[in-house]
Formats: sequence, structure tokens, C-alpha cells
Amino acid sequence: MFDFDALSQAIVRQTVLCVGDLMLDEFVYGEVSRISPEAPAPVIAARRSEINVGGAGNVARNIASLGARCIFVGLIGNDVAGETLKSELAKESLIEPVLVTDPARPTTRKVRFVSEHFSTHMLRADWELSAPASEVTERKLIDAVVSALPRADIVLLSDYAKGVLTARVIRNVIDAARKLGKRVIVDPKSANLAIYRGATLLTPNRKEFAEATRRRIQSDADIADASIEALRTADAEAILVTQSEDGMTLAHRDGSLIHVPAQPAKVRDVSGAGDTVAAVLAVTLAAGTDWDTSLRCATAAAAVAVSKPGTATVSLAELRRKILPHASLAAEEKIASSAADLDAQLAEWRRQGLRVGFTNGCFDILHPGHVRVVTQARAACDRLIVGLNSDASVRRLKGPERPVQDERARAEVLAALEAVDLVVIFEQDTPLELISQIKPSVLVKGGDYTREQVVGHEIVAANGGEVVLVDILPGHSTTSLVKRARENKV
Repeated sequence: MFDFDALSQAIVRQTVLCVGDLMLDEFVYGEVSRISPEAPAPVIAARRSEINVGGAGNVARNIASLGARCIFVGLIGNDVAGETLKSELAKESLIEPVLVTDPARPTTRKVRFVSEHFSTHMLRADWELSAPASEVTERKLIDAVVSALPRADIVLLSDYAKGVLTARVIRNVIDAARKLGKRVIVDPKSANLAIYRGATLLTPNRKEFAEATRRRIQSDADIADASIEALRTADAEAILVTQSEDGMTLAHRDGSLIHVPAQPAKVRDVSGAGDTVAAVLAVTLAAGTDWDTSLRCATAAAAVAVSKPGTATVSLAELRRKILPHASLAAEEKIASSAADLDAQLAEWRRQGLRVGFTNGCFDILHPGHVRVVTQARAACDRLIVGLNSDASVRRLKGPERPVQDERARAEVLAALEAVDLVVIFEQDTPLELISQIKPSVLVKGGDYTREQVVGHEIVAANGGEVVLVDILPGHSTTSLVKRARENKV
């Protein structure tokens, strides 16, 4: 297993120059209520709509969501859709948009009508001009790319065959990148691989690769055989053939073959999954990973992307959860590192209508009494937050010889409990400020307290919540355990 944290730190230092076809993706979600009397087609009662930056713009959004910077060069028309894309890209702090405007062509726009109940695409309407950009526009695109190249660590060409990546633009970009020693990844659309000559990596899907090589591609052996001539034609270092649920296979010009199986996922929408793969390949290769690691990251990211509706992005946190074994994620997923993290998690749980509970303690040496309180607390709510006294707080409350374990160790032990959904370390002697921030629906303490003695009971009551007292197990206390251990009586 590679060091994901080190990779993450390297990714956020990278800058990707992304060039390609920008489009406005609109999703109209609704309920299929009946069949149209005018034509045998379903009628969708629209309930909501979403606007996303699509095409190569979605590649840029994925690069940014992974924490890397993206210089994005694209083409828009002088229209409302173009202005919308400008506005949406301006919201992305890690994307530097360099948009060329061509008044002679419309901004590419795609509207998808989706059955919300079945997550099924019923219809797509397109507004576009797929003709190559004019010579004047080509020159503007090339100048923009060449100007940005010195600031980039890697170049990514996202070809949707909408007119940006003409043969002239592709040639100029690849040649300029190679002169500066920059690697170039191409997500190709043309079946003529020769126009991408000199690229480092091509990433066709299986259908595109079959069309480009004029062969039937049904196995890794077929990919290996077909790639020999394809790599020669493209003068590329490698070709990666993506195969949806069959994973992806990379053929290198040294003759080696790497196959990475797809990760299991509940597929909701495959729109934009290829964009996510291209983005992950770019940032990981720029960060210095080997081919195998980069492919495994891309496969994991694709599984995350297809589990989301619409053209989705994938964050480093989501990628980490998908890649690393579940047991290793307890601390990262279940220990809030900041007040902002806590607020974000609370907002998500409340959006889902979940009942949030809270309990607290020092939990210096976890014992059956602690486990009983925590498990009973979780039974009283949908999500349980445990407030944990910091080391300084424990020393003030228990004396200079406590805690036995530092706050991080105590937090990780708590996070490993299935009953605990989130651990929050607090510095004060009581959790009053934390309870004020959380405003839990349920406040839980052991039965050795009365309701009036429970810190924060007024806050909970004022917000319509309740205080729950659970029975404690007699004979279990951290203080007695520590005393017995020091007297060698354990």
C-alpha cells in the first residue's frame, strides 16, 4: 500500500494545464408520470434542475476538487450559455480560466432529462457546432496555451470533437510541451491517433481504441497486440484503454501490460466518469507516482464518480476512503479536525433529517462502563458525537499524572467503536461551548448524574431536545483502574 497522505501533499503542489471542449451541462430531474398522447414517449414532470460545467470543464473541476491548480483553456460563444460558464468557473478558486470567445459559434450546451426515481436518462438535447475552430480562433487558443505552459507541471488535452482540439492546435501544444519537458496526456476522440503524435499517454475507451486500430478488442491480449502499432503510430509512451466495469488496461511501449480491475460501485450516473479518470491520471502522474499507483487511483475515483448523480467531481477525501482499507479510515473519517469540519458534518446529517446525539468524557482508559454508555447513547439517536477532553483539560480535572494516553490515542480508540460516528476534542473543562455549537437532539450521560447536573441540559431543552441518563456498570472507573495498575494489582 502506497503512502496516500504523501501523495495528497504532492498533488496539491501541482498545476495542470487543461485544454479542451467546454460545455454547459444541464440536468432536469423529474417524475415520469405518463406517456405523451402526441407521441409514444414518456412525459417528465420536472421537479428540479442543475447546471454544471461539463466536457473539458468538468476535467478542470475534478483537478481542482483533488486540490491541484488548473489553468483551463477553452472556447465559448458570445451567448447566455457562455456567460453562465464564465460565472461558474469564476467560483472555482483553483481554476484559472482562459476562455477564447468566438461570436460565430454557440457555446456547447447539453440538457439531459432524467427520471429522478429510476436515475434513468430519458432524453438529451444538444446545442452545438462540431466544426473545427477558425484559423483566427486556433491562433488565439495556441497563444493562450503556449503562454501558460511554463507554469504547468503537466498538460491534459480533453477532446470532445467540438472544435477546440484541431490538428493544428494539438500539434502546436504537444510540440511546445515537449520542448519544455512537459508530459502530455490526451483523452482522444479522433480515430486517427497520428494527430496526437508525441503525447505521453493516450486514454481511449475500448470502443474508441477498437475504431482507431480497426480490430476487435475483447481481452487484454487483444489490447497488447493492437497497442504495438498504435504506440508506434502515436509515438506515445503508453496507451490506457478504459473498459467501464471491466477496469482499465495500460500498454507501455516497453511491452509491459498493467490491468487494474474496476472497483465495485452502485452506479447512479456514468456522465463525466471519463473526465474524473483523466483528471486523476494527470494530478497523480504530475505528483510523481508510477503507472500502477496512478491507475489504481483513477479506478477508485471512477467508482466514486459513477455513484453520484450528474457530472460529478471527486475529492481527495473521497478518493482516500475508496482506496484505503476501512479499518485505517476510522481516525480520519471520525475525528473532527476543526470547527468547520464539525459544522459541515452536522449540516449534512441535518440535511438528511438525522437525529444527532452527544455524550462526553475523558475516556482515558476505555473500559466496559464507557462502552455501555456509548452504545446506549447511540441507541437513542441516529448519529452520535463524542466530546473528548483535551490533554490539558484532563490534567486540570484529574491531576498532573493524567491522562495516561494522549488525546490523539484516546480519540482513535473511540473512533474505532462502531457506535461512535464522530469524535470532537475540546479544550475547556466542560463541553458547554461544544454543546452550544452542536445543539444535539439527545444529550446522554451516565446515571450517576441527575438531569439538572448534566452540563448543557438547558441548551438541549431550549432547542426541543432531551436528556437521557443511562445506567452505569458498577465497579468500573478509570481512576480505580489507574490506581490498581500503579499498585501492580491489575
